[in-house]
Amino acid sequence: MNDSPVKTRREGAILEVTLDRPKANAIDLITSRIMGDVFRDFRDDPDLRVAIVTGGGEKFFCPGWDLKAAADGDEVDGDYGVGGFGGLQELRDMNKPVIAAVNGIACGGGLELALSADIILAADHASFALPEIRSGTVADAASVKLPKRIPYHIAMELLLTGRWFDAEEAHRWGLVNEIIAADALMDRAWEQARLLASGPPLVYAAIKEIVRDAEDAKFQDAMNHITQRQLRSVDVLYDSEDQLEGARAFAEKRDPVWKGK
Repeated sequence: MNDSPVKTRREGAILEVTLDRPKANAIDLITSRIMGDVFRDFRDDPDLRVAIVTGGGEKFFCPGWDLKAAADGDEVDGDYGVGGFGGLQELRDMNKPVIAAVNGIACGGGLELALSADIILAADHASFALPEIRSGTVADAASVKLPKRIPYHIAMELLLTGRWFDAEEAHRWGLVNEIIAADALMDRAWEQARLLASGPPLVYAAIKEIVRDAEDAKFQDAMNHITQRQLRSVDVLYDSEDQLEGARAFAEKRDPVWKGK
């Protein structure tokens, strides 16, 4: 798949996904469907534990929707594939960690793609915006997510003005975890991915499902879902070999060996 706009690299339990569609890594319907297939297969592969998503080249992570493709007939409400736009933000039951390595411009749907990750690492030259307002449309996913991730009034300013902001500001508002020199970005992403890949996958799954379930739930309702084992990932965890292994390793003062079962 060398001609594919989505390149993958696999090392052990880690999958690197690179959106590589010159000149700017914009996403059209075909690319979105490919990304959805890639992330679905990652989700369903028991041997994969962590994914990294980044952009090809040094200037663009992703500018979002391909307006040229739209002008040629791609419909804005067309078939984006199994995971929605970019293959990730609407993918159900994604219970594995995803790291976004933002290597340049991330605007519109590209910023929304980064927001779909669990950890966001940004190159020092990265820049961000939600410019949909200027073209008379709405940044739909960002309108849902951003006010829950950063202070409300800052999120609303960014959504209502479409202004650009740099990596330093993104870090100040807690939108990105770290700012890294561009030439060290992927090394840091892989370092983080290897750390996560060495951890307990069933616990990661439980954490992600609990966070999703609790997002719009009252505290006691969310706790009841956990303690009454109404969440599948929690139920699996509590009956797992890994749950016992964690306790045994602690008692025996050794590193646990996670099997994911």
